[in-house]
Amino acid sequence: MTAAAGARRLFSTMSKKLLFGKWVVPVEPKDAVFVDHCVVVENDVISEVMPAAEARAKHSGVPEADRFEGGEHHVLLPGFVNCHTHSAMTLLRGIADDLPLMPWLTEHVWPAEGKFVSPEFVADGTRVAIVEMLKGGTTTFNDMYFFPDEIAKAADESGMRAVVGLICIGFPSAYCGSPDADMTSNVKSYLAKGVDIKDNLISKMPLVEAIVAPHAPYTCGRDGLQHCKDECDRLGLGLHVHLCETSGEVKDWKAANEDETPIGCMDKLGLVRKGLVAVHMTNVEGAEMDRLAAEAVSVVHCPESNMKLASGSCQVATLLSKGVNVAIGTDGCASNNDLDMYSEMRTAALLGKHVSAESTAVPAAQAIRMATLGGATALGLDQKIGSLEAGKSADIQAVSMGGIESAPLYDVLSHLAYCTGRHQVSDVWVAGRRIVEGRKVTTLDEEDLRRRALEWGAKIQ
Repeated sequence: MTAAAGARRLFSTMSKKLLFGKWVVPVEPKDAVFVDHCVVVENDVISEVMPAAEARAKHSGVPEADRFEGGEHHVLLPGFVNCHTHSAMTLLRGIADDLPLMPWLTEHVWPAEGKFVSPEFVADGTRVAIVEMLKGGTTTFNDMYFFPDEIAKAADESGMRAVVGLICIGFPSAYCGSPDADMTSNVKSYLAKGVDIKDNLISKMPLVEAIVAPHAPYTCGRDGLQHCKDECDRLGLGLHVHLCETSGEVKDWKAANEDETPIGCMDKLGLVRKGLVAVHMTNVEGAEMDRLAAEAVSVVHCPESNMKLASGSCQVATLLSKGVNVAIGTDGCASNNDLDMYSEMRTAALLGKHVSAESTAVPAAQAIRMATLGGATALGLDQKIGSLEAGKSADIQAVSMGGIESAPLYDVLSHLAYCTGRHQVSDVWVAGRRIVEGRKVTTLDEEDLRRRALEWGAKIQ
């Protein structure tokens, strides 16, 4: 589907909708829970959040077809923002497990990618990921992978919101680069290709945006990062990067760079600033945390991937105490092995307590905020999404608390953070358009995508 068709699709949603919930969790104001409330949507934007009885009286003319009746069991909350993933890697789900990061990458993942990654692989893998994410309440994803044009087209077709990384890396792939070029030259080639995709494709898509995405300091080099910084400045884009993922990465960088840390390098280049989306950050020094806070850098916590690869633990409680914005990401399916933001949010809350040895660290409301408004803030979208407030886009999930696994319910925030599963998400709206209805994605053919995924698995096995 073309971007123009996407624009027509958004225009077709221009009507008033009433979404009723037993509970509405707006995220902003902080810790708020509204009981028996309604989210009023006009066109693709939230116009009011008000008591249900008032909404029924004020908007009595809205037809039944434009009402969602949550009854006694549904919670309405913002759609999740998966702030770091490699969506097409759904097709590498479980390909190599129980390994340290570098052997996992160099001996398994990178060779498999070299053999199988293609535009078709990314197109199918991203669509599989989108169905999985939407059915789990995620309405926005921040992606970093090869063939960003295919990622953008998949998001646009599905009606999902996406920030697509213009990936840069210092070695060749099926997507870009030359084995005869040095690291910096390859980074420049990748970014030039990505900018062309941004200008000629992404810029025409109403729900898709671009971000510069160097893979990591150790795969792009200082000069490659400098070029990325220059392009960010020229284009007015943020930067999405794996940073300080393991102690080994930091140790090796320091050994090769006169004891300078990767963050120190980024800071000297002028990249420690608002708009930096720093992923993983398991090995960060105290003074560096202060710099992150001072410069409004956002950190993306990927707890399950970090735990699975034994990469270390992000000091989330300390970062939050210093005022750093923290978001949540799943990472890719090869290292997680799912795109389940409910599971990720719960793990983030529990691991935050464990690492800090403080049971009050990362409370339920904070974990929910990290998975919603924290991600929106990291991506510069906090004026548009991340909370249920008048004037923001209607990116909303409806979650049923009607099952035995949710009974009894004393505190809806506690339930969302600690005992809700993605299977409880019943309906999802993105920009006012209902694209999950009764757990069925309405814009993509789930059974056909399942068949394609199985075919890829047979090839890769």
